[in-house]
Amino acid sequence: MSTTPPQPYSKLEKRRRNPDPKSAVLLVIDAQNHFSSITKPILQPLKTTINLCRTVSIPIIFTRHSNTPNDDCDVLGEWWNNDLIIDGTEEAELMPEIVELMREEDKVVEKSTYSAFRGTGLEEWLVERGVKEVVVTGVMTNLCCETTARDAFVRGFRVFFSTDATATEVVELHEATIMNMAFGFAYLVDCGRLSLAFNGN
Repeated sequence: MSTTPPQPYSKLEKRRRNPDPKSAVLLVIDAQNHFSSITKPILQPLKTTINLCRTVSIPIIFTRHSNTPNDDCDVLGEWWNNDLIIDGTEEAELMPEIVELMREEDKVVEKSTYSAFRGTGLEEWLVERGVKEVVVTGVMTNLCCETTARDAFVRGFRVFFSTDATATEVVELHEATIMNMAFGFAYLVDCGRLSLAFNGN
């Protein structure tokens, strides 16, 4: 069962910072039917994060992970015994609870591995629009969220990682990622901190 413990992570933080709405985007990673059991426990903080970002006009980018027979996914398939998310199936679609939140101006990035940057054109899209910061939410904390966050960091983007709008299969893996992010990759945020930063309440 997926879980994200409602505990403060301030003891892990090396430093604090708030996202700058003028140069940030929100990444909602892989909130798909395949991961619905992991995503549903964090739907409320995820929705809240999306709505908070909308109030300050931060662009929203949703990623969708899937594979086709033409993908070069030998290693990924080997790791998961070829139990991959196949494009065109219901499992590959974004969850209805997420779709109802989406707007026409939102971007969907199609990806075929853990990082939302590999082979997707995401970096070029961000650079063209002067984006310097990414806020990472979604699933799974320790796989696609963490890999995307690390990839963003090494590509020169400032990274903010949500502690309450990310989730994975077991709490130990979630906490390990939060520790790694705070140690050298990302500023930690949650709904409360974003609300204070964006709305002053």
